[in-house]
Amino acid sequence: MAEKVRTGRCVVAVDGPSGSGKSTVSRRLASALDARYLDTGAMYRAITWAVLRAGVDPKDAEAVVKVAGEVDLAIGVEPDATWVSADGVGIDQEIRGPEVTGAVSAVSAVPAVRELLVAMQRGIISAAERIVVEGRDIGSVVAPDADLKVYLTASADARAQRRSAEYATDVNTTAADLARRDRLDSTRSADPLQQASDAVVLDTTAMNIEQVVARLRDLLDGKVDA
Repeated sequence: MAEKVRTGRCVVAVDGPSGSGKSTVSRRLASALDARYLDTGAMYRAITWAVLRAGVDPKDAEAVVKVAGEVDLAIGVEPDATWVSADGVGIDQEIRGPEVTGAVSAVSAVPAVRELLVAMQRGIISAAERIVVEGRDIGSVVAPDADLKVYLTASADARAQRRSAEYATDVNTTAADLARRDRLDSTRSADPLQQASDAVVLDTTAMNIEQVVARLRDLLDGKVDA
């Protein structure tokens, strides 16, 4: 017998650092709920790509804001067919490259960029009947009234191993980059990476994707306590 799919409006906020499993878990959960899926990190990466394309220094906040305000950003919300574009150009692969990865924390730290994208994200959320949203400030800023707020985490070693396997990069280099991004994301003045006070913290170090998704479904359905 097929498992019952939750009905009615539902917003799930999934936060956590890089390598904690947010993207895969959120897509799988959205598919299981017959819901939309929003990768807010991809939106910041898309703006970063546009900034680099324009030859702008990611640390030049004024110039970054100008690019962000002019680029035509669009993102798909189907969990099994994700995409993102800037000015009509598909950039799904480009935004995952090392140049964007190295610059995205600086661009994401610009308050006006966050204000712009948070407004877009809230618009997407409000238009969806059911949606799983992942990022670094979803439960605390973007969707503070979400039906379920989850903060995924994992050991530094596990996160580095996962990200290294995903992008075929050196584990030690990946670990150093994750530590750098953690430091930048958690110390920025605008909407830093943080756990919402009412979020459920879930350490995924010893869990596989299916176990994490099952746990989130149980939490959402009230089968287990937070």
